[in-house]
Amino acid sequence: MIESLAILVLAGFVGFVVISKVPNTLHTPLMSGTNAIHGIVLLGGLIVLGLGATGVFDKILLVIAIAFGTINIVGGFLVTDRMLGMFKGKKEKKEAGE
Repeated sequence: MIESLAILVLAGFVGFVVISKVPNTLHTPLMSGTNAIHGIVLLGGLIVLGLGATGVFDKILLVIAIAFGTINIVGGFLVTDRMLGMFKGKKEKKEAGE
């Protein structure tokens, strides 16, 4: 139990350090990558919820994880779409009807 908690804390720290060093120009490609990773996590959570979760507490945690993963994926795609929209020229925006 303590080993798992130590791994969680270290992973969170390493993730924070790595993400804080990313320049703004790389945000959109990295957001697309994290959306793909969260899609895999979401699928895994759904599979475990359907097949392997036995206790009520496990099922509650899985539903919460699936909800947060879904929010993260949708928010990531919205942010990515908005950032890519900033790079469109005025002519392209008029043709797209925006």
